[in-house]
This record gives sequence, structure tokens and C-alpha cells, in this order.
Amino acid sequence: MKSGLRIGLGVMLAGVLLAGYAPGSTGQEKKEAAKTPASQDTTAAVPAADPKDVQSLDAIVAAIYDVISGPPGPRDWNRFNSLFFPEARLVAVRAPKDGGRPGLVLMNPKGYQDRAGSHFLEHGFFEHELSRKTDSFGAMTHIYTTYESRETKDGKPIDRGINSMEFFYDGVRYWCVQIYWDSERPGNLIPEKYLGK
Repeated sequence: MKSGLRIGLGVMLAGVLLAGYAPGSTGQEKKEAAKTPASQDTTAAVPAADPKDVQSLDAIVAAIYDVISGPPGPRDWNRFNSLFFPEARLVAVRAPKDGGRPGLVLMNPKGYQDRAGSHFLEHGFFEHELSRKTDSFGAMTHIYTTYESRETKDGKPIDRGINSMEFFYDGVRYWCVQIYWDSERPGNLIPEKYLGK
């Protein structure tokens, strides 16, 4: 049953991908498809971003940290969602306190809002960047950004870790495609190379 499902989905995906190359397509349809980025239709439902938040990598990274940080209360989820490509993923590594095998929690931006939003209503949370390593090629950028979290703006740190962030530049703005993070813990200390500026 599972293998049949895999084959079925693979065939369906192949059909979708090949639809743009159907022999019956006119030359004009092909020209129009070439002029329209594939991402344009899917991003129409995303809240409009403040251009200052998405004009540069520095700006979008700062906006991601800023929008989730604050005293107890709601966050600006429209701003949060405006930073992410619609199919973006947020992936958290979760390690059991008893030292068992770690697992993953996979979310989309709405899933993160649902999970973290109720916590933020009752608890302050402030996260900021300690250091960053950046690699780019073409329209894609990967950033390892080391973070530190507190319950109050000037309080004692409660957590440190690394956010592995992926960004896409569409020629106009930056989009966050994925954030994948793991926290520091005994046996999983942050290497010095990710703590220096």
C-alpha cells in the first residue's frame, strides 16, 4: 500500500511538472509562463511585508528575531508571516532531558504561531543574534546564526543555540524558506567558530 502511494504521488508530481511542457501549449502560453516567476502565484496570499524588513539579509534576520521577541503578550503574526515563503518550514530539534535520542518537530509558519503563540501570551521571550556565518550562491543564501534567549530583555540567558536559516532572493525581496534549529545542552556545546563575530 505504501509503495503504491509513493508511486501514485510520484506519477502525479511528474504530471504536474510536465504540464507546462504539454505538446498542445501555444507559443504565447509558453512565453507568458516564462515571464511569470513560479513563486508569484503562491506568494499572493502572504501578508505584505514592510519593505525595510526584506530589503537585505541583515534586515530579514533582524526582523525574524525582533518579531518573536517581546514581553508577555501577542506577537505581530502578520509581520511574522510576511517574512516567510508560503511553503516555508520551521524545524526544531528536540532532545529528551533523559539523554535519549533527539527527534524533530516540523512546522509551517502557522504551526509555529499556534505552538509558540500561547506561550508568548504568558511568558516574555527575547532572542538575539550572537554571531553569524553566511554563504550565498545565486538566489539562495544559507546563514548559521547563533542565538541567545532570555525571558526579559536584560535578564539572564535561558538558552543558546544555532538557527540554520535558508533564504531566497527573488530579485525584489528576501524570503525565509526554512529555519532549522538546535539548542546547546550538555554534550552539544556550540563550537567556538560559531561564537565569534
